[in-house]
Amino acid sequence: MDRKREIRKVLLITLFLNLLVSIAKIIYGLKVNSLAIYSDGFHSLFDGVSNIGGIIGIYLANRPPDREHPYGHRKYETIFAVFIGVLMGFTSIEILKGAYEAIVKNKRPELDERAFIVLFLTMAVNIFVYLFERKKGKQLKSEFLIADSSHTKTDIYITSGIILAIFFMNSGFYILDSISGIIIGFLVAREAFKILKESTDILIDKALIDSSDIEKIVKSCNDVQACEDIRTRGTAGQIFVDLKILVDSQISVKEGHEIAERVEEIIKKEFPDVVDVVVHIEPNREN
Repeated sequence: MDRKREIRKVLLITLFLNLLVSIAKIIYGLKVNSLAIYSDGFHSLFDGVSNIGGIIGIYLANRPPDREHPYGHRKYETIFAVFIGVLMGFTSIEILKGAYEAIVKNKRPELDERAFIVLFLTMAVNIFVYLFERKKGKQLKSEFLIADSSHTKTDIYITSGIILAIFFMNSGFYILDSISGIIIGFLVAREAFKILKESTDILIDKALIDSSDIEKIVKSCNDVQACEDIRTRGTAGQIFVDLKILVDSQISVKEGHEIAERVEEIIKKEFPDVVDVVVHIEPNREN
């Protein structure tokens, strides 16, 4: 399976659907002067913008390793996940500003039954996009697709809240339009923080596998007397492992090399996301 082609296909499908949803919400929100629907439309529009950024990021991330980038270019995908988080952060600020202005200026939306039709249809599309993109993200081990699906998930929460708020707005509680905008702003900010934290953890090389789990399986390998200094880095689907093993000081270089190969094989078998294992062999001075 061509990972790059599959991810690009997912992003093109979600791009089309996100643009469809955003246009419907923005046009209707402007028409009826509803901050909640209008803001939600722009939130959906940024989903489409992130899809475009993702297509570019995936292209860069899947370039093969070269002399200057021996570990490959996979972190470009993580960088664009950060882009999504930053974009969502700015979106939340703009939504909160709009909600404040609506309260100060006492703006009132002019809603009717068409609001429910627009919102239910767009929410159905969002649910499909979320489930489809998250499933593909896990299958393809793409942190960008998973992050983007989280962005879409906020649309579902937001639209559900707006539908509930409209029931009360039709009874005269117009302030709920602004309150819905404030809730939207904080939900978007929370998702932005989550995405940024997960992405920056990858960029600063947070350990991806518990070192005790690696130590346990390595010590089960014949002739390995101890395992130390275990380090892991990379991204989902492309993890690099670096460790040190202690062996009998009397064995030959050839025997030590064979032990290292067995260690590499057992780690890759136990952790399929591992693509490279560097084993440092040292003699056990306590023998």
